[in-house]
Amino acid sequence: MPMPADDIANLIREGVPGAQVEIIDLAGDGDHYKAVVVSETFRGMPRVRQHQLVYKALQGRMGGELHALALETRTP
Repeated sequence: MPMPADDIANLIREGVPGAQVEIIDLAGDGDHYKAVVVSETFRGMPRVRQHQLVYKALQGRMGGELHALALETRTP
């Protein structure tokens, strides 16, 4: 069963406090998303570390409930 966009955003906000999160349904099927995550926490971090932080916030749901997620991370 696909994971609702609001659930994805809430998990990211919990795992990356203060983050601004936008979830975009790429295929209109509720199964392929893009997350744009803006956070001061990312300042000075390499992009791979930023993405790892977001994946950690998703608590192991990638590849299960959450089939596909493209990530764009940046600082404000």
